Amino acid sequence: AITESDVLLAVASDAIIVGFHVTADARAREMANREKVDIRTYAIIYEVKEDITKAVEGMLKPELVEKWVGTAVVRQTFRIPKAGIISGSYVEQGRIRRGDKIRVSRNGVVVHEGTIGSLRRFKDDAREVAAGLECGIGLENFDDVKVEDQIEAYELVKSERKL
Repeated sequence: AITESDVLLAVASDAIIVGFHVTADARAREMANREKVDIRTYAIIYEVKEDITKAVEGMLKPELVEKWVGTAVVRQTFRIPKAGIISGSYVEQGRIRRGDKIRVSRNGVVVHEGTIGSLRRFKDDAREVAAGLECGIGLENFDDVKVEDQIEAYELVKSERKL
């Protein structure tokens, strides 16, 4: 049986009480209501397992997972007053979006990780440029872009962790 001492222990450790094939006596139920302690009782073992698994998974911080968005190759660079270096690029796969997180690779080595600060299609601002199109990409805090650099765009997606 679930007793008052079980409730006191749950209060002290800020926990819930899980019982399997037991009930709480009247004094324990009263104390649990007064102290706002949750008492859960079960008759089927897999229900206990499911509820505890859900409770523990709810305490896990979500995992950040990289999701690939697109790839562009730098064909030419331009120095623009006030804007810095703009890379004239061709979007090879996926799409490139303003604000995306990016990774710049040169000869297979990552030389910069950052964010797309500006994106233009001809002279117009663009939010997104699809595969097969050319665009001008301005990277935040990075002006060492070279012809043939690969710009890989990705986003971070929260993924709930499971046990």
